[in-house]
Amino acid sequence: MDERDVWDATVAGETAAARSVDGEERPLTRRELRERRTGTGQWAEPADRPDEHALADERALADERALADEQALADEQALAEEHALADEQALADEHVEPTADAWGLAVDWSLHNELPRQLPPEPEVDDVRWDPVVVADGAPARIPVAGRWPAVEGAPAPSGWGEPVTRAQPAGDAGPADHPPDTPTGGTTEWFDEMSGERTTHEPATVPGATTDGSVQQPWSAAPAGPPVSFPLVIGTVGPASAGAGQLPTLNDLLAARPAPPEGPAELGWQSTLRRMTGGLLAPGPGRAEQRHRVAVGSVQRSLAGPKTIVVINPKGGAHKTTATLLIAATFGLHRGGYTLAWDNNETRGTLGWRSHQSRHHNTAVNLLQDLDRFTDPGSARVGDLDNYVRSQGSAQFDVLASDEDAASAASIDDFAFRALHRTLSRFYRVMVIDTGNNMRASNWQAAITAADQVVIVSTVREDTAQSAAWAVDALRATGHEDVVRRAVTVLSAPAPKRDDKLAQRLHEHFGRLTRTVLDVPYDPSLVAGSPLEYEALADTTREAWLTVTAAVAEGL
Repeated sequence: MDERDVWDATVAGETAAARSVDGEERPLTRRELRERRTGTGQWAEPADRPDEHALADERALADERALADEQALADEQALAEEHALADEQALADEHVEPTADAWGLAVDWSLHNELPRQLPPEPEVDDVRWDPVVVADGAPARIPVAGRWPAVEGAPAPSGWGEPVTRAQPAGDAGPADHPPDTPTGGTTEWFDEMSGERTTHEPATVPGATTDGSVQQPWSAAPAGPPVSFPLVIGTVGPASAGAGQLPTLNDLLAARPAPPEGPAELGWQSTLRRMTGGLLAPGPGRAEQRHRVAVGSVQRSLAGPKTIVVINPKGGAHKTTATLLIAATFGLHRGGYTLAWDNNETRGTLGWRSHQSRHHNTAVNLLQDLDRFTDPGSARVGDLDNYVRSQGSAQFDVLASDEDAASAASIDDFAFRALHRTLSRFYRVMVIDTGNNMRASNWQAAITAADQVVIVSTVREDTAQSAAWAVDALRATGHEDVVRRAVTVLSAPAPKRDDKLAQRLHEHFGRLTRTVLDVPYDPSLVAGSPLEYEALADTTREAWLTVTAAVAEGL
């Protein structure tokens, strides 16, 4: 059977309703069916005959649409999962512990005295109220329940278990306005003791002019009787803060009131010898000399508000400026643990480098000034890089920055160079002790005075060096540095084993009226040779004297 016969059989099997003229239904003939499908009387292929290529295209298009729908659904699911992960991560970030950087940002406002970016909201109602504390003669705390003493202005009445107990006021009894402040009068006051839970009745004290019925004959104007006056909660005892101008103690006051730590066993003198000989069975306390020593050490070790600069002056050579610079720096270094610099600020050449221990290099302030750009960046500059320019003094725990030592050099340090060096070195040292030259008119000398937090005037007990020191003081006062002189420390050094006591007395009187304090240091033979300083070779009296000088200097920083 060919394709046409199959198609004819298919068409013949269809049932199409056709109505005749008389209204009866009958099947269509093949001719009628063909004519109806084609609209003509000739044979034609039906328009809806299935085509294999068209079916294949439709199937491919349907498959593509199905794949597209599946891909879109997969993309939606992936996007939903990403959103869910992002929400979980955001929730986790809200509960993560803050890192060090986060803490730094959080407390930066308090460290730098700046407001935070977001302030906490202010409460609408303050549910914590601090009432004044009033107790007389250190008596136990009691809560006044009823009475007619004048109430504290602005203080609310106690609530809860401290409600006032109302008592009838006698007729004609005077009100609170009839009596001077803090004077109980007619009627009684009932008190409730919060410790014992008892109620007591307080009889009024007798005042001048009082009668037996409780009234008072005074020129005050009478006021109508009113309700009993309620008092604030009374707790504790009266102290200086509560009894004064209303200032309450703080944590700093509590810490300042702590007792001093107990003194340790004696380390100096016969007390120390006795303790060692008895194995600690006999341990007397430190003597007066050791107590003064400990106080001086505490002054040297005191906390400083930033780097400090100490300038040692006398416009005459041989006045022991360099010796004083080394010994003050050594005392600070030994008792503060380093970060101390002795700096020779001579405009050309000084002797501080010669009086200190040498290093593997011979660099000076001039070399540091030439390489100063290496230290301008705080992020990359390191304190260890300064070792190539300063000279460590070993166990004395301080460094020395020498002045120019090149005999052929024409370099000179001026005020600009000093300020550049001082600004950089202040980032690496806590204490800088500066030795100055002999030319007070040099710009670097005057720049050092301007940068000084403390000036030390050094002189030997000799007429010439003392006159030079007095002239320097006059010059400072004449150029507007009266405050520098007033806060200065004067050091009188003995130039020989036997000094001129009368001259020393004159110098004490003169400089004592001009400077903050005048101190004496003894002669020490180990300093006469002018060799590098050996702190351990100094006599005990010399070390103790320079400790006293350094403590006085530290007190002025």
